[in-house]
Amino acid sequence: MSEDASDPCFSDDEERALSAVLDEIIPPSSDGRLPGAGELGLAHYIEQTQRRNPDLTPMIKQGLAAIDDLACSRSPQGFSALSKQDRLEVLNDLRSTQPGFFPSLIFHTYVGYYQNTRVVEALGLEPRPPFPKGYEMEANDLTLLDGVRQRPKLYRA
Repeated sequence: MSEDASDPCFSDDEERALSAVLDEIIPPSSDGRLPGAGELGLAHYIEQTQRRNPDLTPMIKQGLAAIDDLACSRSPQGFSALSKQDRLEVLNDLRSTQPGFFPSLIFHTYVGYYQNTRVVEALGLEPRPPFPKGYEMEANDLTLLDGVRQRPKLYRA
């Protein structure tokens, strides 16, 4: 059974917790120029990433469930209601029990964050792909491939 793209991957509670976790990974800047990753709405980006890579879903769901369990032992309102110090303690506890959760989540958070137009503009850059506008590219010297082209075809059996 395939999941409809309009169906949310996360419950409201999971999305709130994920947004709070994302704000811990990339918090808002103190001058207000750069938003936090959760504030920017990257939970939706993570959701889209999950749709493209369904193998991520169990790991992210298990990580969010573990965060909820750890957070509820401190406050019945869950992770998003915890103080900053309690959030950090929960996340540090989670690192030992869910070792694959953070590296993957951090990677996808950075990718989504630094592709966001608002962030790119706040960094003083143009919100466009970096190539080809304004960048000179040296002409390729295809004669460098002559040695490879002259070799006989090789195949593995």
